[in-house]
Amino acid sequence: MRLMRTFLLPSAAMLIAACTTAGTPDSGTGAQISLPTLQRVTQQLSADEFQGRAPGTEGETRTVELLAREFERAGLQPGNDGSWFQDVPLVEITAQGSPSLRVTGTGGDMNFAYRTDMVGASYRVQPRVELSDSEIVFVGYGINAPERGWNDYEGLDVRGKTVIILVNDPDWDSPTLEGPFNGRAMTYYGRWTYKYEEAARQGAAAAFIVHDTAPAAYGWNVVENSWTGPQLYMQSADGGADQTAVNGWLTNEAARRLLSAGGQDLDALARAARQSGFRAVPLGLRASMTVDQTIRTAQSRNVVGILPGTARPQEYVLYTAHWDHLGICREEGEDRICNGAVDNATGTAALVALAEAHARAGRPDRSIVFIAVTAEESGLLGSAYYAANPIYPLERTVGGINIDSLTMHGDARDFYAVGAGKSELDAYLERAVAAENLALTPEPSPQAGYYYRSDHFSMAKLGVPMVYAKLGPDLVNGGRAAGDAWQAEYRASRYHAPGDEYDPGWDWSGAMKEMRIFYRLGRDLAEGGEWPNWYEGDEFRAIRDRSQAGM
Repeated sequence: MRLMRTFLLPSAAMLIAACTTAGTPDSGTGAQISLPTLQRVTQQLSADEFQGRAPGTEGETRTVELLAREFERAGLQPGNDGSWFQDVPLVEITAQGSPSLRVTGTGGDMNFAYRTDMVGASYRVQPRVELSDSEIVFVGYGINAPERGWNDYEGLDVRGKTVIILVNDPDWDSPTLEGPFNGRAMTYYGRWTYKYEEAARQGAAAAFIVHDTAPAAYGWNVVENSWTGPQLYMQSADGGADQTAVNGWLTNEAARRLLSAGGQDLDALARAARQSGFRAVPLGLRASMTVDQTIRTAQSRNVVGILPGTARPQEYVLYTAHWDHLGICREEGEDRICNGAVDNATGTAALVALAEAHARAGRPDRSIVFIAVTAEESGLLGSAYYAANPIYPLERTVGGINIDSLTMHGDARDFYAVGAGKSELDAYLERAVAAENLALTPEPSPQAGYYYRSDHFSMAKLGVPMVYAKLGPDLVNGGRAAGDAWQAEYRASRYHAPGDEYDPGWDWSGAMKEMRIFYRLGRDLAEGGEWPNWYEGDEFRAIRDRSQAGM
């Protein structure tokens, strides 16, 4: 059914409620945070009329125009030389049909079906990509980390070959944070993005990651929804020619069948791959796959607003959140739209409500910049583009807060930072959390690698200290068991699926507590004079020191 080209406009009653409710500051913060604003914008952005907010679609047009109106209504000024928008040049590649992976060996041919056994896509901007009779090699975790004395490609030439890779790090199931790759806390080497990057650097023709729910931290449904349909990439001068021809995932069962055909057992290989000195295993198999694809360039947009500072307007504090989601994520079924209500209509609405609160409190000493970025779900593309092409110099950017999904399970007793212990922003977070009488606890799922999965990472790796933090799972009503159950249900049934829809019955008490903490963090940075840095020895310290050397 064709969706009507109409915009959702806030009702007068909703606007009146937002204005009246916002008039009372929250105790101790000075923040006038409007719950009705938060609810209204979340509901609008996640409505079916916004078509799942996929970049480059009618859903994007509706989204960015709504956000520009909301930023203006909140009291911000256009953040890009008189414009609310920063253009982000993308290319959209869509595989046609259902390309299958054919594997040949001495035992005959095996075919792995699209979606049910595997998913695959090409980063190369060309109408047909062919993987032909490519030798298959199992390369363990696909890591080349000389500073850690680890190289799964040691002595191996994979040029033109297809590599099979395990997800996460070798020590992902460690009970502690000690180990060659930080124990159960995922490093960037564990992320799928790194594994494809390294395979391309090694000259591989194709790379397939073996899915496993526990180390991946999400089920196959998430992979299937995220890797099928139109895929977005940054435009590049060489059209992706330096990338592998095909990147993809295999279900765990499909990987077992493939490896068995090569005389190997997945569990035995996984155990061996966890040991330093592991050597890749040729499988005596060959892979072939043809991907026909349509290509179009897409000009997506980040939405940028600024609250100019008074005393030091050329020093900047950031708030970021991604406005995009997966769009129409199913080819069939009654509900085909991935609305992305929690992820990340809530976080985008939080930008609007925080902008409103900061504007009502008055302009601070430093400028506060609010950036709703595009294409996070496609690999942090919008934030990466801003970081590479900053409107406001990164060396003059004090730090920031990234909001990727508010917590909708109600009030809790604890709060945690993703990637804690990395920068001097920890002290700011500790003060803000203490003001809410919360306990600051360790990250509950460091093995999931969330530090590398949202837009703060784009800024961090270019030196800007960023906070990414959330209310914890120890719920006031039901304790840790209730919080874990809520998170498990969301991951299994709604995350990156059509079930992530707005619920009028949500308990917003925990989300409002997060909002007060995010407000306090931003206000403290904007009113202060300090320049928090990464701790000595952190991976991002050197680039921050270099960027600020000329200030």
